[in-house]
Amino acid sequence: MTDESVETAAQRNPARPQVALFVTCLVDLMRPSVGFAAAKLLQDSGCDVAVPDAQTCCGQPAFNSGDLDSVRGIARTTIAAFDGFDAIIAPSASCAGMLKIHFPKLFDVGTGDHQLAVAFAARVYELTTYLVTMRGLTTPNARFNGRIACHTSCSSVREMASAGDMQKLVAAVPGATVTSLASNSECCGFGGLFSVKYPEISAAMAAKKTAAITEAMPDLLVGPDLGCLFQIAGTLSRQGSTVQCRHVAEVLSGQMDDAPICGGGDNFR
Repeated sequence: MTDESVETAAQRNPARPQVALFVTCLVDLMRPSVGFAAAKLLQDSGCDVAVPDAQTCCGQPAFNSGDLDSVRGIARTTIAAFDGFDAIIAPSASCAGMLKIHFPKLFDVGTGDHQLAVAFAARVYELTTYLVTMRGLTTPNARFNGRIACHTSCSSVREMASAGDMQKLVAAVPGATVTSLASNSECCGFGGLFSVKYPEISAAMAAKKTAAITEAMPDLLVGPDLGCLFQIAGTLSRQGSTVQCRHVAEVLSGQMDDAPICGGGDNFR
């Protein structure tokens, strides 16, 4: 990975797209291994990957709190930081949804800011969708001998429509047997600020989700959003479950040396 500026159009090799990784706050602060795994997947697919230094939060906490003035400032900073790249890739359907769907809605139609936001949004992808639809990945260069279940987050189903791409790649991991979860389209209860405002409801939703996971008996649960995975893994851990939880990028890239989420005695390793 590099934090240097993207090459000019004249310098680019069209066979190697110049893509930028939108790291996300949770990846940066809680589980950097996901960022490195995402970068490896993109590089192995034939992309040159950059990580712009000026990137910050996608703005969801402020957006969900109604602080739209702050979100507009975040959007302008983010759009400028990712200018010139062929694609902006996020290892999070939730953050990708904020960038792609909500950024353009922040600005009045016809303004320069709106035009920039629309052009930016057109280049935003959730990681697995980009790998499947733009890079043609069919068989990950990884292996997992065991049963895997996929948590399809709300954003991956309802905003980015990327859940199918994630499931397709997980099903193609050599050695893996995929098991389905009951009511997989239901929320895990995290929902960002929702879990803070309504902790009892959030915990009850998580318990319903982990009951379905326990019934399916996977060895490993994977998902596209760390917020969901922290919620689920923490609940499973408190229940004494042996089911491991990992971000899908770690599994698809074969980078599973770090302890699973809420595993190895470190809840957020």
